[in-house]
Amino acid sequence: MTQNHSINSPQSTRLEPAMDPDLEFSGGTAAASVILGLSFLVGAPGNLLVIWTILRHLKKCSHTVVLILHLAVADLLVLITLPVWIYSLARSWVFGEAFCKATVYVVYSCMYGSVFLITLMSVERVVAVRHPFASVKWRKKGSLNKVLLILWAMALLFSVPVIPTQVVLGDPGEEQCLYRNYTSNVEEAGIVLLETMVGFVGPFFILVVSYSCLCSRIAQMNFKSKRKSTGLIASVVVVFALCWMPHHVGNMLSLIILAIQEYHHEAADRLESFKATMTFIAGALAFISSSVNPLLYVFAARSFRSSLRETGIQKLFRHISSTAPGEGTKELYFMTKKQSSSQMQSISSLCITEPKEQMDVQCENCSS
Repeated sequence: MTQNHSINSPQSTRLEPAMDPDLEFSGGTAAASVILGLSFLVGAPGNLLVIWTILRHLKKCSHTVVLILHLAVADLLVLITLPVWIYSLARSWVFGEAFCKATVYVVYSCMYGSVFLITLMSVERVVAVRHPFASVKWRKKGSLNKVLLILWAMALLFSVPVIPTQVVLGDPGEEQCLYRNYTSNVEEAGIVLLETMVGFVGPFFILVVSYSCLCSRIAQMNFKSKRKSTGLIASVVVVFALCWMPHHVGNMLSLIILAIQEYHHEAADRLESFKATMTFIAGALAFISSSVNPLLYVFAARSFRSSLRETGIQKLFRHISSTAPGEGTKELYFMTKKQSSSQMQSISSLCITEPKEQMDVQCENCSS
């Protein structure tokens, strides 16, 4: 959530505020506070409900449900920082630069973690649909915990550039934790490009390939339950992409501004102004994305009737676990039975044809 409003000092330091102060700290402050407040009020209880439901009511979870649990934790960590941001927008940043760096680091770590989790969820769904027996073997090996450990380690690692560059600046009493301090244009271009490629372009390419592979198979699915869980995961992917796309489009605009500012000052200034306005929307959407997933789960759970013992969301997550290959045996039994029946047919055909061939040979020998 950065915005190119650069100031070049004699030390070649490049300052990049996350929002245009003239725009956001005047008329847009109230709107931003309301949007962030609603995101917190909806998303924090919603993600807590998801975490509590999975940990409390599901004794055996499929890999998909485990990934949903980690995604809810990442979203909740982002939403917990919202009261701090709301206060700083209304007043100023009074929590010090160290806390500023730590807060932004948490937000970016969860951003990377969320996109990695969603990508892994989609790839896992492709393997489950197109190669169910390979998926079962992967599940039985218990490799998910190792993959999750690597995933979160990568998220923490790619967020490290935030620590040295994030700074608190502003007039006395109006300081804000919304600035990046780059030592050169090359450093800024490298960090912005890394963030966009790793946090959006690369995972989005994998997601497009994954769901392209699924499109031809979804219509052939024998079980409606599997189509339903695949559709839920697809909706999570689409919402995440829509919410984070403006932020990464802003990053691409930053690269364009860096490339043309030396020779086309007026065009760079116009792009800078447009990006300042767009960053306000991009920042709000980035936080909204952390509060939307529980609403998607509630919407998907409408087809499951609640009872005194189980809510719709409990039945939804239990349903997702039961339809995963290796977790629920219904579909595997169907496929195994189908495969074994085809093998029995081939064996029976051999048993029928072999005597006939042998009889023909014996008749030829007799005639000779």
